[in-house]
Amino acid sequence: MTNKAYHIPVLLKESIDALAIKPDGVYVDVTFGGGGHSREILSRLGDEGKLYAFDQDQDAVLNKIDDPRFELIEANFRHINRFLKFYKVKKVDGILADFGVSSHQFDKAERGFSTRFEGSLDMRMNQNAELSATELINEYEEEELTRVFRRYSELKMAHKLARVISQARQNEKIQTTTQLNSIVEPLLPKTKINKFLAQIYQGIRIEVNQEMLALEEFLEQTPDVLSQGGRLSCITYHSLEDRLVKRFIRDGNFSGQVQKDFYGNNLAPLKKVGKLIVPQENEILENNRARSAKLRIAEKV
Repeated sequence: MTNKAYHIPVLLKESIDALAIKPDGVYVDVTFGGGGHSREILSRLGDEGKLYAFDQDQDAVLNKIDDPRFELIEANFRHINRFLKFYKVKKVDGILADFGVSSHQFDKAERGFSTRFEGSLDMRMNQNAELSATELINEYEEEELTRVFRRYSELKMAHKLARVISQARQNEKIQTTTQLNSIVEPLLPKTKINKFLAQIYQGIRIEVNQEMLALEEFLEQTPDVLSQGGRLSCITYHSLEDRLVKRFIRDGNFSGQVQKDFYGNNLAPLKKVGKLIVPQENEILENNRARSAKLRIAEKV
């Protein structure tokens, strides 16, 4: 049974259907979280099937599934190839990735992911990582903060945000979500404060966890890990993630440039399967965090 108190899995049926699961196949869930997607995969596997899951969050490890067909790897999915080799796995039949922050991470105030709660500025997916949001906000140079807000928050006011934070931290260390909110809110449109705060937090979280770099490294390894005809099922939640996934599936790189061989054939190692899938209205009503989800499916050529 899915741990819905921890996280409600998004596009559950669609993302697992996309894997075209073979009962005796080998699959990987690189974002284990509450285990909802993993449990659905296991329900479709036979006795000879195998599922490996990745998660670097110690809270997620507590949801580990007691099943001989299941192996939880406590690591970032950017290391997928290395860890699968450690387990003597040469190729897999499918990979599932749900890149969203779990409901548990958002709802646990002390993790600092949410704009809604008073909590310490943390935002680390891996609680043992050195860089937290507190260090970033208080120690990054103004130019570095501008880069984070411009690139990852996608905000035109990036420099103003960096300037006001740089000035405020000279008076006292910024350590809580409430402090940060009070510093930046005067710059935000009154009718869209929550929207802009969410974008600011998104940018900080992406930088703290190196999310874009980790995503690129993961995607680049998928063609080596997948067997021919193996499926990749990716759920993204914002344009930065979706752009990387879309380009890699289409072009085999992130530059947006199609590479062709001497005969003009596309050199991309994956091919798109079906169209972009988004949640139905009833799923969004049941789980508001599904509203921005996008599912893209690919197959190893």
